[in-house]
Amino acid sequence: LSSALPLLVFGYLGPIIRRKCPEGFILTEWTRQRYGTVAGLFLSICTLITIFLYMVSELSALQQIITALTGLDGLPAVIVECAVTTIYTSIGGFKVSFITDNIQGVMVLGLIILGVISVGVETHIDRTLIAQSGFLDSSLLGWQLIYILPVAILTNDFFLSGFWMRTFAARTDKDLWIGVSLASAGVCIILTLVGVGGLLAAWSGAWRLDDEENGYLAFFLLLEQLPAWVVGVVLVMVVSLSTSAFDSFQSAIISTGSNDLFRNKLNIWVIRAFVVVLIVPVVVVALKSPDILQIFLISDLVSASVVPCLVIGLSDRFYWWRGFDFVVGGLGGVFTIFLFGLVYYEGNADLAGKLILLEGGLYANDWSAFGAFVAAPVGGLLWGFAACGLRLATLYVVARVQGHRFDALDRPIPHPGYAQEVEDREAERVLEHTDEVAKAGKFF
Repeated sequence: LSSALPLLVFGYLGPIIRRKCPEGFILTEWTRQRYGTVAGLFLSICTLITIFLYMVSELSALQQIITALTGLDGLPAVIVECAVTTIYTSIGGFKVSFITDNIQGVMVLGLIILGVISVGVETHIDRTLIAQSGFLDSSLLGWQLIYILPVAILTNDFFLSGFWMRTFAARTDKDLWIGVSLASAGVCIILTLVGVGGLLAAWSGAWRLDDEENGYLAFFLLLEQLPAWVVGVVLVMVVSLSTSAFDSFQSAIISTGSNDLFRNKLNIWVIRAFVVVLIVPVVVVALKSPDILQIFLISDLVSASVVPCLVIGLSDRFYWWRGFDFVVGGLGGVFTIFLFGLVYYEGNADLAGKLILLEGGLYANDWSAFGAFVAAPVGGLLWGFAACGLRLATLYVVARVQGHRFDALDRPIPHPGYAQEVEDREAERVLEHTDEVAKAGKFF
């Protein structure tokens, strides 16, 4: 549910953002229109870093899964995947990603069906391991994750340009709701089955309880115990899934970089060349980053700091909220994690700094990770409102000194309503780059 329910936010917020920014096709375009160019670039940088980390985690996972299932070095498969996805993404653009998404859906369905049948037939549970594992017992981490996972996943979804491209590409709001509802239900079912696979891996002995480093590979360690032909089919499906996800990240980073950093004025092939060059550090970092969970957690902490301050601007009641407040709030949220670390670790700045990167992970069996995910959004909002107060006070003083009217709290002139024909536009239209440049909002 922590992964499935956050997808519904696109069905709720998507229509609002599409009405406020009908010419956009990613969230950063609305951010620029609402908060100004500086704020738009700030969110773009956060988005690009997130996509980079997701690309790293995708390749790292592929390499380790291949090693776990076959015992072979996964580097050649990683290189081939990067080459293949780069070639067809450069030729076909983002529309190719839609096609591979359909393939991905079929592959996931096939993987789940094959896995369920094979595991049900071949897996034998050692009942003594059920009690020994303690997975069915209440734990501190279990209660903490009820808060951590929804906050982390919900906010981080805002940084994924691929989701927003699909949101803007929906022909109508009804189609969007149908899409996110089906996706949410599918994700819930699939992750439930995969999660149960992890339990079965421990209870069958496929994954040793003392092997904490490979815990995230438990599902594939379970599949490794199956007949060779099943492992072979699973391996093909895993590579196909990874390829489909990786090309979406490549398309997202191309679109975000072209639109946000260069305003579509730089030749698209130059952007694609940059992405090709970027693949090199992605592969290097992926091979040196075995802890995939930590990669996601770093991005999650940043998004938990930034997104609460971002979505305030969606409400017309907060018309006085500006880009300065959003940026200071986002950065302040990250800084608040450090401040929390200083308090929690009794003044140890080194441990407080490591808390921002969550080097201890989620399994430290203390309150450090939970506190970090509380400090990030709460601290971000506090810093944001403090920045707002400082900005308004500054503008008031400037207005009095210069002798002109203080207008920082004046309501903006409402934009004309969303034309009905916009609702009926073709899905591909929102993916086209336009030469029209929407007026940037106020930063200060």
